[in-house]
Amino acid sequence: MNFIEYDLLFESRNQLIEEVTELDEKMLHHRTAPEVWTIAQICHHLYLTEQVFTEAIANGIQERDFNNIIQKNIYLVTNRTKKFATPDIISPSKAPFQLSSLMDLLAESRDRLLQVLYDMDSDIILNRKKAKHPLFGDLSLDQWIELLSLHEQRHIKQIQEIKSSVL
Repeated sequence: MNFIEYDLLFESRNQLIEEVTELDEKMLHHRTAPEVWTIAQICHHLYLTEQVFTEAIANGIQERDFNNIIQKNIYLVTNRTKKFATPDIISPSKAPFQLSSLMDLLAESRDRLLQVLYDMDSDIILNRKKAKHPLFGDLSLDQWIELLSLHEQRHIKQIQEIKSSVL
């Protein structure tokens, strides 16, 4: 994995932590509309998503190399006017969360992802491996990593909007 991919992962996660670390329980569970997730639910969704991405990446690493994986326009995920259906497997719980438990979950999922990446053979080239994404189809593993950070950025903007609606 190259440094750009690591940087994207670290930058988005650091920004997420910065956005939520000082929130009280009221803000964490504030709902701007009945159909809108709370900040706690967004964080839980990000944890669940990272777990699914990590599994896809781990499985993709085991696959054979491909020479012609088409790079997809994954940047459309940053367009918040475009809504996506959330699969049940990454839908957040409706139960309330404590901030400390959310931070633990996010740390756990990131640690697992990084462990998968650190444990792979040094000769593996992520843009020659792929895994099937439910929205984009076959994605190279480097795009999976980039998509994870873009997805996190999308939800950071959502968190910022929720925070600004209360302040």
